[in-house]
Amino acid sequence: MRIYTIHREMLKELALTFFLSLISLNFILITEKILRLSRILSVVGASMLDMIKIILYLQPPMLVLTLPMSLLVATLITYGRMNADNELVILRASGMPFKTMVRPVFMIGITCFLAGLLVSFYLGPRSMVKLRETISGVITQRAPAAIEEGVFATLFKDIVLFVKEKPDVNRMKEIFIYDERNKKEPKVLMAKEGKISNVDTSDISFYLKDGYMHIANVNSSTEIFFEGYHLALNLVADQPARKNSELTPFALFRDARKTSLPDAVPLYLELHRRLSLPSVCLILMLLGPSLSLVAGKTGRLGGLTIGLFVFAAFYIMLIYGENLARTGKIAHYIGAWSPTVILGFFAVWMFREESKR
Repeated sequence: MRIYTIHREMLKELALTFFLSLISLNFILITEKILRLSRILSVVGASMLDMIKIILYLQPPMLVLTLPMSLLVATLITYGRMNADNELVILRASGMPFKTMVRPVFMIGITCFLAGLLVSFYLGPRSMVKLRETISGVITQRAPAAIEEGVFATLFKDIVLFVKEKPDVNRMKEIFIYDERNKKEPKVLMAKEGKISNVDTSDISFYLKDGYMHIANVNSSTEIFFEGYHLALNLVADQPARKNSELTPFALFRDARKTSLPDAVPLYLELHRRLSLPSVCLILMLLGPSLSLVAGKTGRLGGLTIGLFVFAAFYIMLIYGENLARTGKIAHYIGAWSPTVILGFFAVWMFREESKR
């Protein structure tokens, strides 16, 4: 394939716009997740380094979605600008066919497709595992330091903890605990002193001394006085659970084969999404340049608007199809691939029409 000088200049502009779009879209999509995680991690006093690591681990899963979005936006902005400045008209007048003009888009599109597969098959699952391990480690390691004297702590799910004095990180005095993990038998514990006797990846153990426990149920109540009592506060419920996004496509397929329907549908949908979203990059190679000409003289703003509208429509159809598959109204492969197939036919039709001009 012959590369013209004009292609190199178009490729430079496309690449610059693509990277700027990728950074912007990643930042926009990650903001909601960061705000949600910060509400949890700020309670335990996560450091700036911890937050940076979490932000980095969130990036690969975002790329599966933002790579095709950035490709479409970059194509529409670049070719829309060239169309507004009559550069595409000049290229056509000089005898360059439409297929030749869009070669730089094909180069970036194929690169995005391969990068999307790499993220789907390897980087994404590994980063999600690291993300869960990092958040779990932060909550477990910093939980003792997050317990402050004179403050009601709700760090642990379904537990309220109050410590009147805290001589050091692991020692406490005048302790009050309300435990409603068992909704039918809530407990109230009070102890003169206690210490954090064990911290590992799954729970925190308190050893309470010289205390009193009151257990209530519907028909009766129990009072217990103790000299020593071990209380385990499990952190697993408060930490992010293992998700399908942590599995590689091969693991998803293996687990889906072992699971009967309809329980296997979420696994199949995750597998289809890992393959369909990178494939969208190949479709957008055809659709982007064609839509940029439809935008006419609207330039950058018009291209950006059309790009976001097209991808929003595609993603809405994808979510709707997946929801239909989850409810059993359609097969999982139809719900997952119908938006991609529809977008593909539309892209081929648009590209053929522009090539005939």
